[in-house]
Amino acid sequence: MSPGVHTVAIVGAGKIGEALLSGLLRAGWPAHALIATVRREERATQLRERYGIEVLDNVTAVAKADVVVITVKPQDATTLMNEIGPAVPPGKVVVSLCAGLPTSFFEKRLPENTPVVRVMTNTPALVDEAISAISAGQHATAEHLELAEEMFAPLGRTIRVPESQQDAVTALSGSGPAYFYYLVEAMTDAGILLGLPRQVAHELIVQTAVGAATMLRDSGEHPVLLREAVTSPGGTTISAIRELEAHRVRAAFLDALEAARDRARELAAAVE
Repeated sequence: MSPGVHTVAIVGAGKIGEALLSGLLRAGWPAHALIATVRREERATQLRERYGIEVLDNVTAVAKADVVVITVKPQDATTLMNEIGPAVPPGKVVVSLCAGLPTSFFEKRLPENTPVVRVMTNTPALVDEAISAISAGQHATAEHLELAEEMFAPLGRTIRVPESQQDAVTALSGSGPAYFYYLVEAMTDAGILLGLPRQVAHELIVQTAVGAATMLRDSGEHPVLLREAVTSPGGTTISAIRELEAHRVRAAFLDALEAARDRARELAAAVE
């Protein structure tokens, strides 16, 4: 499926929706093959001027598009599907970015046999460093998954997972950037406590995070080996690691991710 052949409507084009829109344009989709829907007219004007695309109402957009990408918040999905579900002609492909919502939620509100693909991406899509996990619904084929991969590749990396793993993906990588920001915030405060100016502490931590992440990605080494390479016997790093273990930081992350996964399941149960 080559770029530009399919008209794509991004329903509820917020930050992630706009990042996808921008990525599609960079990947070769022409502006005339892209449609967005938004709630506020000033936002519609902004998208038209910035990208030269059509911004239409929800029902008109889904009728014109070949691929309908739903990017609204999970709690808004029922209202949206009640509006557009009856208006979606057979033969459309629906891609959902709604955290926690299974493909079955959309399938039962769409024409019979509509292919639905579920995608969990994350906010580094705004800088083309996302990881997007892609899963097939009951009627989605390999061709539909390939189309989703083609659409999300400009935003970073893509990976296919069974839909049963999507709540775990949501907890790990969907929410994951917030955990790193939280860690940087805590380390910045620690740097200030140790006598560093805030800006110096921030710059040191951010570049350290970028460098460590790049080594993890590009070296292929297990994180334990990379950590051990920094951890000299009786040195400063092992003293810090001992304190992290004493404060159960590893266990806290396990608990935190389980809580995020459980919340994803609760969101789905609330709208079913």
